[in-house]
Amino acid sequence: MSERAVLHVKGRVLVGPDDVRDELWVVDGRISYDRPVGAHDIRTVEGWALPGLVDAHCHVGLGAHGPVDDDVAEKQALTDREAGTLLIRDAGSPSDTRWVDDRDDLPKIIRAGRHIARTRRYIRGYAHEIEPEDLVAYVAQEARRGDGWVKLVGDWIDRGLGDLAPTWPREAVEAGIAEAHRLGARVTAHCFAESSLRDLVEAGIDCIEHATGLTDELIPLFAERGVAIVPTLVNIATFPNLADGGESRYPRWSDHMRRLYERRYDTVRSAYDAGIPVFVGTDAGGTLPHGLVAAEVAELVTAGIPAVEALAATTWGARAWLGRPGLEEGAAADLVVYESDPRADVRVLAAPRRIVLNGRVVG
Repeated sequence: MSERAVLHVKGRVLVGPDDVRDELWVVDGRISYDRPVGAHDIRTVEGWALPGLVDAHCHVGLGAHGPVDDDVAEKQALTDREAGTLLIRDAGSPSDTRWVDDRDDLPKIIRAGRHIARTRRYIRGYAHEIEPEDLVAYVAQEARRGDGWVKLVGDWIDRGLGDLAPTWPREAVEAGIAEAHRLGARVTAHCFAESSLRDLVEAGIDCIEHATGLTDELIPLFAERGVAIVPTLVNIATFPNLADGGESRYPRWSDHMRRLYERRYDTVRSAYDAGIPVFVGTDAGGTLPHGLVAAEVAELVTAGIPAVEALAATTWGARAWLGRPGLEEGAAADLVVYESDPRADVRVLAAPRRIVLNGRVVG
């Protein structure tokens, strides 16, 4: 649109779950709830408008074997955009995606730097693989490279044990998390199993990814400390195939993965019922395709989270948690318009009518 061109979004604007307005205006890429004076070249979009969706666990620039070329990363970001994801928390990537910040047609990214893992205890090519004595230094490095987040690998298969096991001793994660907080960064960790969770939470971690190992004993601790979870249920759906593939070599691990999968919905619902903050993340990148945000919201509803709360986990609530605006006056106009009310049926998220990014209709 030209400098004074105006976008008029009318119908129902969901500023919040209970704050519904009839219209908003976009002038010079910014939201206004006052009709602009002297506007011309007005384009109108009608429907149900939401803040741009959030994928709080997504990997732009990551492929099955590690970093990918920029053209592949661009396709990943565009796929997410076409699904309505306009804000990404990139939960670990070996690629430098700062170039995305110069593109006003691509989703905004909040980076967690590169994964930090124990030597030979994660997927090859993804992470810094180090020993505990180096954790503080690498946390400091990635805190400075990221956008306010650091990503640890909290557990992974221990080949000697033949099962999932913690990757860091308690004193190492305490020191690492303290260093991140000193530098103003929050810390999250990949955790499938039960055994690493207490140490990480008591050490002051801010978020746990996947969190399939949450138990009735641990849930009150998470709730008391306000530790968020990003369940990535569309990723957890792959556990049975992973278990089948590892059965002959690691039968104990395979059985454990199946049990985590079987109780996944009960785990998420119990966390929600206890007041643990739950946010939407797909774990796109690596082996999982991008553009699955609507499927993840639907999975949260299947787990028993009320539709409005599942919607908040990818819109108003997620943006507040990440410190980014929604549809506030003067904010960048990042929004998605749908045919019908997504609070009534979250499945409408799979079919955006219009996508507006930085005030431009891009889809």
